Amino acid sequence: MKSILLVEDDPFLIDIYATKLKESGFSVEVAADGEEGVRKAKENPPSLIVLDIVLPQVDGWEILKEIKAEKKLKAVPVVILSNLGQKSEVEKGIKLGAKKYLIKAHYTPSQVVEEIRQTLNLKP
Repeated sequence: MKSILLVEDDPFLIDIYATKLKESGFSVEVAADGEEGVRKAKENPPSLIVLDIVLPQVDGWEILKEIKAEKKLKAVPVVILSNLGQKSEVEKGIKLGAKKYLIKAHYTPSQVVEEIRQTLNLKP
């Protein structure tokens, strides 16, 4: 079973995405802030990380840099899921190593799951 680390601070979105991912056959670990996200990724590297940018303590940009600098984590695909949707932010996310940059308002939870499946090369 593929494991997803969801790094998100909004309890409502955590509930929606964690539920949808579990229903879709993924095991889900949740981190509500950046420090917890990095720690959980290092302790138990997931198949994929879903990362918000605006987080308490450590923002998503720093998390992404830290993950990509970590030898055992740099191959883990990261999908950014953020409300930040300016072109410069999307480009920054991809430049820092994210596989995809999804703007929350443009995707339903089902579509996010589909993007994750595509990133992991899984059949629907």
